[in-house]
Formats: sequence, structure tokens, C-alpha cells
Amino acid sequence: MTKKCEPARRDAREKILGQAIYVDDLQPAEALYGATIRTRLPGGLVEAVHFAKDWDWSEYLIVRASDIPGKNAVKFIEDDQPILVDKQYRHAGEPVLLLAHPDRERLHAALSQIHLDERAGPEPVWDIDAALMTDRPVIPQNTYTDYLLQKGDLAAGDEECDCVIELRAETPAQEQLYIEPQGMIAKVMSDGRMRVEGSMQCPYYVLDALRQCLGWEEKRVQVVQTTTGGAFGGKEDYPSVIACHAALLALKAQGRPVKLVYERGEDLRVTPKRHPSRTLIRLGATRDGELRLIDMDFAIDGGSYRTLSPVVLSRGVIHAAGPYHCPNIRVRGRAVFTNHPPFGAFRGFGAPQSIFAIEIAMDRLAAKLGMDPAVLRRKNLLRPGLTSATSDRQSHDCFAEEVLDIALLRSRYQEKKTAYETWNAGAGNTRRGIGLACFAHGAGFTGNGELYLASRLSLALQPDGTVEILCSNTEMGQGAATTLCQVAAEALGVPLDFIHFPAVDTSRVPNSGPTVASRTCMVVGGLVSAAAQKLRHALEDRGLDLAHFAAEPYVESCAALCAEHGGEWRITETYQAPTGMVWDEKHFQGRAYASFAWACY
Repeated sequence: MTKKCEPARRDAREKILGQAIYVDDLQPAEALYGATIRTRLPGGLVEAVHFAKDWDWSEYLIVRASDIPGKNAVKFIEDDQPILVDKQYRHAGEPVLLLAHPDRERLHAALSQIHLDERAGPEPVWDIDAALMTDRPVIPQNTYTDYLLQKGDLAAGDEECDCVIELRAETPAQEQLYIEPQGMIAKVMSDGRMRVEGSMQCPYYVLDALRQCLGWEEKRVQVVQTTTGGAFGGKEDYPSVIACHAALLALKAQGRPVKLVYERGEDLRVTPKRHPSRTLIRLGATRDGELRLIDMDFAIDGGSYRTLSPVVLSRGVIHAAGPYHCPNIRVRGRAVFTNHPPFGAFRGFGAPQSIFAIEIAMDRLAAKLGMDPAVLRRKNLLRPGLTSATSDRQSHDCFAEEVLDIALLRSRYQEKKTAYETWNAGAGNTRRGIGLACFAHGAGFTGNGELYLASRLSLALQPDGTVEILCSNTEMGQGAATTLCQVAAEALGVPLDFIHFPAVDTSRVPNSGPTVASRTCMVVGGLVSAAAQKLRHALEDRGLDLAHFAAEPYVESCAALCAEHGGEWRITETYQAPTGMVWDEKHFQGRAYASFAWACY
């Protein structure tokens, strides 16, 4: 039997050979280069801006908050973050002025010739608990969002426990460290449209932010994704900020493109990181290890503006009890204001922070009970028929126990554990150990989120038989440009070479939602498959046999079908929620995600 070879990734060759073109590789003719003047203090007032009098400022484009034609707010869940500081600000590194110049060296030299007079604000807060206890909150209770997930009766759970452990778990900020810093190029085109291209995950997020900033209609704004050198969540929300900055400079550039690309140090200082967290947890069980109580106070540091913190917190709260069954659960979750730059998306989106706490607690509980941590986990893992923390009854798609078995077998867990105990019994200077952790991760937007998105996707059939996947989901290193093509080819019944994944351009592709939340393969892939099957039926209705593919009759049928539709033919699909998925957003009850990934490591 010949082993089937997996197709090469569509973007692999160019990236391996260093031939991929990233935003900073683009060199538009007559380009101006942009830079940002930022605050230094951790919150306060900008009282004045001083420009060196012996410097020729006529060479430079300068943009202030007063130059913003639309709303001075980055469009997100809440419009609380200014695009440019006018007077008041909340963290060090907030943008106040934008500069542009045709020479990069001359541009950077000018930065030291501008001085901001800043008056310090109230004593800054850096710590979650300090922010919650201060008597001078910046926002009410210094809390952006306060969620409560409850199941069962904690008092009854306490009565049933023979063993209880309590601990405090903290996780720090974490930098995504994508290989390519943030960058955008903006230009006002000859027809009056604003074209912005750059490194991003969510082109329609950027489009909406530009519309609000410029005060323009959607048809006047075009957003194009360039090759994106990694993201990991770090290019979900912040590209909206830098895109608005580049576009504001372009408005003054009289048709010349403006290129704004961060150096690594600036990127590290001001862009979002994973939210730091603090978790207080009580975990209780019977003497034979059956969980009866999970009580968690989970808080994340949102930084100085709300940005994505409410949805990061939501996922963290829902995942906090881990992949375990327990009849009595309470998880309180809060996203807290501090004077750090805003925190944002990072893979896992809040769940790694809360799962870290429950897994550490499970190890502590196992030690107190004198049980093997793997045995304790197996006893309490969700399985079909049991209910999760959100009271969702598990069905045939719950594989937690099977995954644990495979992980223990492949890692030779018990063998290593025995060998390490023998090693550690010696009097040497080193110790060896092995640990494990389990988790379940929900795929797609939480609850009704996918319904609200109403994602759309099109397949464009060309006369030569090629099919283009038109969607706003981006390739950022995760393999989507290859995977979605595989889905389309299999559903349509054609070789992979006939399927293309063009660059994402909002003037051409519908809004199929952001490239986040483990949703691309599941949600967008489902739309690709449905559209491809419709296209297949249309071709088969013309007598084409796609079960036995042959290139010549296939191309002939495609050419005829396209001719009937005046050129290319598009089929568009819109997301439909799975039947039986019910979610109570207010009380965190029901099926939080259409599908879960079960894992052990």
C-alpha cells in the first residue's frame, strides 16, 4: 500500500527561502515613514507640546488628536481608548502625536526635538488586588467586568468534603513575540478611497476601526492583509490602532503612501500581552478523591482600557473548573483596571490562566489525599452523561478519559514515575520528576457569538476551473491557507491545485469573522465545505461525474457555467448554528461551545 503524502503548505517554500514579502519589505514609491510620540508617565495629563524652535518642521507631517475627522476612539467592545491622546491618559506609552517624513533617519532624529509637558495623575496601580482595594478607582470599583458562574450548592459541598485545600495562583504577562513587529501602509487612492495594508489577524476589525476614525462609509475603505509573520492573538486588536495612525498621516500626505512599522522595542513596550491573573481557589473532595467543591475567585489584569478583557475573562471563567465533573462550583471572574498598557489576546484567551490554577490545585489535593495525580484526575474527568461547570450534559463527543489514557501510555508515565522515585531515593544532587495536566478547550466564539457574527464566505469559480476561497480569515503561520484549500478540494472532488486562497482584501471578500478562537477550521471550514458541495451539485446537475475526476470535462463544465453567469460564478454560505445548542449568556449556563478539544500533557 502506498502511503498518502500530505500536501506541502502553500506558504512554506517562500518562507523557508526567505522570499516571503512582509509589510516592511514593501517599498511604495514616494513613501513617507511614520513614527509616534508617546507619553512617559503612567497616567496623567498632557499640558503642552513643545517643538524645538531651531528645527525645520516644514519637512514633516504632524497629526494631533484635533486632526481626527471621525471619533477619537479605537472601535472595540467599548470606545474608551483614544486613538491619540488629547489631554488625559492612563498609561506610559500612549500615542499623542504622529510624525511622517520621507527619510527614516531624519524622522527618528526629530523625535528627540519634541517635548511633552506631562502632569502626573493619581498614584498608579499595578497589582490586581491593590486596584480592587483602592479608594480612588479610575473606573467604578476599578472593574471592567464582573462575572459569576454557579452550579449546585457550595454549603452542601463543604459538608461533603473530607479534604479541602486552598491556594493562591498567579500568572504574569506574556509577550507573543511574533517574528514580525506591527506594521501598516496607508494611502489615499486617486479615487478617494483609503487603502490600508499590513500585518493583521482580523481585516474587518481594522476596517470598522478605520470607518469610525475617518467617519467614512465602508465602500471608501479597503483593508488588505500582507504576509503576516506570526500573531498568536497579538495582532487581533492592536492593528486597528496602528492602521488608524497610518491612515491619519495618509490623509495629510497628498496621495503619497505612509509606512508605519514599529521597531521591536516599541512593539514590546506598547502592544498587548497575555493578561496577568490572580486566582484564589478552594478545592474539596471526599477521602477517596471525588470532587465535591470548586470555589474560585479569578481576576485578570485588563490594563488601562477595556479592549478585549470582557471576552478574555468570559472564556477564562467558563474553563476555570477544567475538564472535571463537580456538583458544586462557583467561579467569580473580574477584569480589573491597572495603569499598565492594555492587555489583550494570546492563544487560549484567558483559559490558560484559570486552567493553570485548577491543575496546580489538583496536584495539591492529590498530595494531601496521598493519591497519584493521574488517578485523581481520572476519577473526576468528565465523561458522557455527566454535566460540566455550565451544566452542559456531556455526550459522545467527550473524550477526556480516552485522551488521558493515550497520554499516559505514550509518555510512559508510570514507568518514568517509578524510575524517578528510585533516582530521587539516592543521595545525589539532582531530582527528576514528571507531571501532567488535563484541559478542554472550546472552539469558536463563546455561546451565541457565532450567531452574532453571522459569518459569510464565498467560493468564486473561474472559467478555467480554478476556485478561489473568498473569506476574511487570514493565514498567519497556522496553515489556514492550506487547510481550507484541502477542505474545498475534498468536498468538490477536484485536485488541490484547482483551489486558490488569494490575499485577504475587504473590497473583495465577505466578512467571515475574525481569525481567532480556534474557529477557522471548524466554523470557516464548515462554510467552505458547504459552498463546495453546492458547487459540486451544480456541476453534477450538468452531467459532470466528479466521483471520477477528469480535467478536460471538468474545465469545460466550469467554463460553460461561468459563461451563464457573466464571468466568474460565486456561491456564498452564511453560518448556521448547530441544532440544540442553547447558551444563557447572563448565567453562564448551557452549551458554551459547539465543540471542545480534549487534551492531556
